[in-house]
Amino acid sequence: MIDSIDSIQINFNSDNLWLVNLTLSLVMFGVALDIKMSDFTNLLKSPKSVIVGIISQFILIPLVTFLMIIIIEPYPSVALGMIMVAACPGGNISNFMTKLAGGNTALSVSLTAFASLAALVMTPLNFAIWGSLYPPTSEILKNVEVAPLEVARFVLLILGIPLILGMMINNYHPVFAFKTSRFLKPVSILIFLSFIGVAFYNNLDVFLTHIHYVFAIVIAHNSLLLLVGFFFAKLNKLSYLDQKTLSIETGIQNSGLGLLLVFSFFDGLGGMALLVAFWAIWDILSGLLIAYFWSEKTKPVKA
Repeated sequence: MIDSIDSIQINFNSDNLWLVNLTLSLVMFGVALDIKMSDFTNLLKSPKSVIVGIISQFILIPLVTFLMIIIIEPYPSVALGMIMVAACPGGNISNFMTKLAGGNTALSVSLTAFASLAALVMTPLNFAIWGSLYPPTSEILKNVEVAPLEVARFVLLILGIPLILGMMINNYHPVFAFKTSRFLKPVSILIFLSFIGVAFYNNLDVFLTHIHYVFAIVIAHNSLLLLVGFFFAKLNKLSYLDQKTLSIETGIQNSGLGLLLVFSFFDGLGGMALLVAFWAIWDILSGLLIAYFWSEKTKPVKA
């Protein structure tokens, strides 16, 4: 299995890496054009929902992921891929999925804004902490020598700067931001999804040959996180709208960012790249499916 999974060569060159960097930054910029400073002040108006969401995103996800790794004992590079996904902030399309699901879109936007900024610290911190706690992944980290500050700087360039720039434009030129966002956000997300589709097609043979190593793990991991978000919100007696929102925010991770980190700092390590790449595809599908299910469930019954 060692030769078979970590010798995988995914067709993903440096030119593709820069393109994904740019596309992911464009997606974040498009999302940020809809974020107002009031979205942060609103965090203070409904602190319980936000605190539950923050705990779910930055504490529960890595903890549950770590416990799952201890139980199933995947190959070390696959386990490190799971930790990478868990360390990333929520996916940038979670707002769209929350709206489709009939959840609390305002809470989703507020959590996206906060999580994107917090990720500058929490993504490298969570990855370093949880990766070092599991001996097999700790060994990989020692060999690679990933510097948390380098990861933080990378996340700042990809998420932080586009977020701050988009929010500043929205604050000073709201009409321009509104018009630009209506066009840019769907187009940038479509470009990103198209890129994932093309990358998947270009590596179809690799996926078909090796997908069995990560297929069940990714589906189980993603499903577990969706359930954890929903029931943690329910345990804290949040509204049904907030329960749906927290489920999506917890289960839909920014695996596109994770994939960039894998190729930027781990040279596309086979098992790690395979797991995160499949996550990037699967969590979009699962998010859309659960959002569609909730949207149909909440439709009024015709007389």
